[in-house]
Amino acid sequence: MQARQQKAPDKLKEYTLNGNEEISPGVHLISFDRDVDFIPGQVVKIGIDTKTPPRIYSICSGNHENEIKILFNIKDDGFLTPKLAAYIPGDKILVSKPYGSFLGSKAPAWCIATGTGIAPFYSMFQSGLFENKRLIHGVSYLNQFYFEDELDWALGENYVRCCSRESSCDVYPGRVTRYLAEQSHFPKQKYYICGKAIMVVEIRDLLIEKGVSFENIVAEIYF
Repeated sequence: MQARQQKAPDKLKEYTLNGNEEISPGVHLISFDRDVDFIPGQVVKIGIDTKTPPRIYSICSGNHENEIKILFNIKDDGFLTPKLAAYIPGDKILVSKPYGSFLGSKAPAWCIATGTGIAPFYSMFQSGLFENKRLIHGVSYLNQFYFEDELDWALGENYVRCCSRESSCDVYPGRVTRYLAEQSHFPKQKYYICGKAIMVVEIRDLLIEKGVSFENIVAEIYF
């Protein structure tokens, strides 16, 4: 299982927030002007002052867009996200240069995410890197399928939604791990996983049991 290897930049630059949209209860999509290039899948550090450590977030926008967008959910016990969620256009944030080795490509792959872990895959999708890809997204509730209409229209059967606590037509009734456990065919290609550590380890072990080689599993852990 591969992980982030590129050294994180230390310097943060001030940016003006352009937008802050609550796209689902407790989940926000913020945006600010892009003045650097990035590879879809990379992350940035974000802070609101110089006294507290910044946090790491995946970029959630295409590499051709004029803005960088960040998707995050409010953590009630967190320091940054409750404050960041209350920011309005015109407020200042601190952002690092993009970095990281969880990088998208045009090669066939399965992309497996839970919750806001869909962010780097949406960046890859928006950047034109989703041909021959299958996206498997697991959530607890139906309103957590972020960007659902767009992804469903573009990907069709290659967009698999798994929901563990609510049901709907065309949605697998259960967790991502159960969906994967029921599959019998796993092509020889890359498998990208993005989500919380427990989920990443569980899916990594499941893929290995299914015959996927360790070298073909690429992971990004969300904290």
